[in-house]
Amino acid sequence: MRRFFHLAHLSAGFIAVLVGYTSSAAIVFQAATAAGAEAAHLASWLLALGLGMGATCIGLSLRYRSPVLTAWSTPGAALLGTALIGVPMGEAVGAFLFASTLMAVLGFTGGIEHLIKHVPKALAAAMLGGVLVRFGLGVFTALQSSLVLVAAMLVVYFAGRRWNSRYTIPWTLLCGLAVAGFAGQIHLDAIHWAPAAPVFVAPVFSVSTIVGVGIPLFIVTMASQNVPGIAVLRANGYTTPASPLIGWTGVTGMALGAFGGFQFNLAAITAAICMSPEADQDPQRRYLAAVWAGVFYVLTGLLGATVASVFGALPPGLVAAISGIALFGTIGNSLTAALGEERSREAALVTFLVTASGLTLAGIGSAFWGLLAGLAVNWALRR
Repeated sequence: MRRFFHLAHLSAGFIAVLVGYTSSAAIVFQAATAAGAEAAHLASWLLALGLGMGATCIGLSLRYRSPVLTAWSTPGAALLGTALIGVPMGEAVGAFLFASTLMAVLGFTGGIEHLIKHVPKALAAAMLGGVLVRFGLGVFTALQSSLVLVAAMLVVYFAGRRWNSRYTIPWTLLCGLAVAGFAGQIHLDAIHWAPAAPVFVAPVFSVSTIVGVGIPLFIVTMASQNVPGIAVLRANGYTTPASPLIGWTGVTGMALGAFGGFQFNLAAITAAICMSPEADQDPQRRYLAAVWAGVFYVLTGLLGATVASVFGALPPGLVAAISGIALFGTIGNSLTAALGEERSREAALVTFLVTASGLTLAGIGSAFWGLLAGLAVNWALRR
């Protein structure tokens, strides 16, 4: 039991959830509003999403002894923010259930495994580096507006790397909270405590909504979230089978879609935090960081909209700094793996650059296009 309560695991899990909520909770609010959600519906959405992510993080990580982190579909939420305008809530739920059913079918039939086998490890690492590099850059961008706060966190981080690397990230986070609190930058008055309650919405299956919302939601989630999520696992040396991971996220969406769990998928950015050396020097024990992330997801779900106000009370500079600093090790390892092999270096470089560019085409994010571009270059140069 004592080994489970490890500070490094706990802090990595907390930071992963912090990054997940602060980076995209507003997009989920927008999607819910577009669907005509009232305050009770919004709280139910957060409850369903928190419980779904928590259950899958804990269950899948313990089952496969790998740091499996799941998340809501951020690109999917962005899509819903426009696609659900004028769509009745019941039809929206029907589209959610349809997309999750497709996800479960694709997962359990093994289709995703065949796709991932054709992705070279160097390109997967390059894609991961491209996704994460903006977070690393964000640390130094935040110096412009929060010089003292971010500088203090960097000093503590590098001092920790020099003398006590095992607890570097927890100490860095505590330093940030202390400096922000002393400067009066943590707004406790903005926190509103209110537990969430589930609100069931009966699904209505409309062909037009399924075609216009359900299918695009499935495609965007698979291309922008699940493919990068599996690639992150592979880039970090984990051979966890992809099919059941995808399948169970689909089943979770089927179970919780009527309560607002619009789509679940494998995480990439937040997963990388729990796969970093800062989470544990032993890769075989990093799954416990993902388990703790699941615990925090459950707690955030139970508290509903309260969580958004808690994270909103923290200064943006602190969130940007701890998000990037927690990923320094993973970014470095990714670039080393991506560019270390000469024959795939150019393809990996293209993958990294396209992914880092933030390119979005047809509603699909840069991680997918970066991987596609890298595969094309790799194929062309080896013919």
